[in-house]
Amino acid sequence: MTTVSAAWFARRFAAARGIALDAPTSLLWQGAVYAAWLPTAGLVWWVLRRFGTGPRGLAASFAVGVATVPIEALASSLIDQVFIGGTDLAGRALGRAPVCILLYTAIVAVGLAAVHHRKAAEARARNAMLETALAEARAVVAPSEPESEPERLMVMTGSRRVPVEISAVEWFGAADNYVVVHWGDGREGLLRVSLQGLEARLDPRLFARAHRSALVNLAHVREARPLSDGSWRLTLASGGEVVTSRTYREEVLKRLGR
Repeated sequence: MTTVSAAWFARRFAAARGIALDAPTSLLWQGAVYAAWLPTAGLVWWVLRRFGTGPRGLAASFAVGVATVPIEALASSLIDQVFIGGTDLAGRALGRAPVCILLYTAIVAVGLAAVHHRKAAEARARNAMLETALAEARAVVAPSEPESEPERLMVMTGSRRVPVEISAVEWFGAADNYVVVHWGDGREGLLRVSLQGLEARLDPRLFARAHRSALVNLAHVREARPLSDGSWRLTLASGGEVVTSRTYREEVLKRLGR
């Protein structure tokens, strides 16, 4: 539609200078002008995907604009020269500059909107996967055979050892050579084992690494809220919270998908 509208005005512009252009020629003229912007649009998209939509991305987009707008103005002037003639290439390029700045600004705006839309779609997809994974984890906790003996851990609490069902554990936290076990309404105890060694023994459908020092029981997660930096805040049944870092967020989804 932009090309069609520009072609209509271009015919009137040419007619005012005594140059007769038919509709196909004017469409070809303006189509060539706007087609010359496709490489710049692709470069802007790459910059925004590479540097994001924050200050770095905007600064990079500004730098790209400083370099490409004069080139686009010159390219448009050369195309004009092919269709309507003329020799004042520099003057025509200078006259094209405001329109080129406007077009470049519009391309950046569309790119920002597209990147935000894509990130929002990816976030929705990840959240949907997480909700599915949480439902599957809760299904794992529900025993198919009620008579079966639940698996337990012998947890140190002070001078005593108490049995704790693995399914009742909300999360494990690393503490030097120990693992802190969190279960019930704020109850804690210790296991003399590494978090990595413990993780290898646990059901990956039930427990997932939230960050380097925490394993979370997904069956006890009551809410997963995405944060602005791409991480998740997991709210547990007891009201406690564990943040899943961006690095382990992807690993969680990969393991749960498997």
